[in-house]
Amino acid sequence: MTGFPTLFYKEVMRFWKVGFQTVAAPVLTSLLYLMIFSQALGRHVEVYSGISYAAFLAPGLVMMSVLQNAFANTSSSLIQSKMTGNVVFILLPPLSHWEFFSAYVLAAVVRGCVVGTGVLIVTLPFVELELREPIWVIAFAVSGSAVLGTFGLVAAIIADKIDQVAAFQNFVIMPLTFLSGVFYSIHSLPVFWQSLSHFNPVFYMIDGFRHGFFGVSDVSPWFSLTVVVGCFTSIAALALTLVVRGYKLRH
Repeated sequence: MTGFPTLFYKEVMRFWKVGFQTVAAPVLTSLLYLMIFSQALGRHVEVYSGISYAAFLAPGLVMMSVLQNAFANTSSSLIQSKMTGNVVFILLPPLSHWEFFSAYVLAAVVRGCVVGTGVLIVTLPFVELELREPIWVIAFAVSGSAVLGTFGLVAAIIADKIDQVAAFQNFVIMPLTFLSGVFYSIHSLPVFWQSLSHFNPVFYMIDGFRHGFFGVSDVSPWFSLTVVVGCFTSIAALALTLVVRGYKLRH
């Protein structure tokens, strides 16, 4: 194994070795969200006709877990390498910038999808889900986790310490995911907040992913996928520019 496969393998094994923390913990958290919200609101809320609130909620929780864990994988790995100084052992080998970028982002996609699959499996005994258009489920899970994995890479490059990465997580990622329609349909919001929700890229990831289960969504899945791909292209260009310049990576 050389180059890209080695770095990719290292990043996958990094989170897999502590799977109880990186996989089992977020699965349990999502299950608790499902149990609490479905019990509290399940009898009073119906978002789509004929679909229970618990069923509506489950795909949103799956995708939220995918996105948050994809971001956490790249951001935590790279910032720890920078702080301990072992990032030099990644920069010294003859790795191209594309190999560096691709290994980190692909490992983030793997972690996000592994956690998302775990969340989906534990929710199945509690909700009845249909998988009407699985191609959309796969497309948005992969593209969404790639976007957040790339953003995590940017955050870790810019940050100098762990609490700065935590600021990205707490003040950017958490608000975007919680205000993206995980727990509600944007059509239940006032007109102003509906319009504002359309500027949240995570909304399109959640909505398109949910479309794969029910065949219905707030906006066209094709439009949602276009937005997600556009976000990935923009953030990837920024990440690659930072990597090429060695910004805060080479001292």
